[in-house]
Amino acid sequence: MKEAIEIHTPLTDKVCEELNAGDLVLLSGDVLTGRDVAHKRLFDVIMHGEKLPIDLTGKIMFYAAPTPSKPGHPIGSIGPTTSSRMDQYAPKLIELGLKGMIGKGQRSSEVKEAIQRYTAIYFGAMGGVAALLSRYITKAEVMAYGDLGPESMMRLEVVNFPLVVVNDSRGRDLYEDALEKYRRE
Repeated sequence: MKEAIEIHTPLTDKVCEELNAGDLVLLSGDVLTGRDVAHKRLFDVIMHGEKLPIDLTGKIMFYAAPTPSKPGHPIGSIGPTTSSRMDQYAPKLIELGLKGMIGKGQRSSEVKEAIQRYTAIYFGAMGGVAALLSRYITKAEVMAYGDLGPESMMRLEVVNFPLVVVNDSRGRDLYEDALEKYRRE
């Protein structure tokens, strides 16, 4: 079994260039959350030429919305959302400095092209283990769009958050590689 690579935010081109599809990663640092409605709001702000409520440079966006936290815990259960729901917005956000995304499922060809063009990365998080993933989060605070409740944009502090690289900056795709490897003739 491969040994996990420890990385920290903010992400840089160098870190993204060193990661390969299939690498296991333990991520520490700050991660933003955002789902469909938050992405649409960001996109609308961009299209109107206004200033974003957050700086995306070097940031990672976790496509997730947490459940309410229990007393004494920074966050409730939190698991990945299907990433393709953000595909219409992701290329523009990557162009503006977003370096990483965390979700589940395949990405569109436009997103994969933007990942290559702007030296970014797409991580997969395990679906179905949201209560377990919350154990890697030490702090959570709303950063934008608080009126969206759990779907607001939050800043999470994570420690050794377990991920796998799905799409790397050289165009490799873990899902396509697996299909090719295990395809029956």
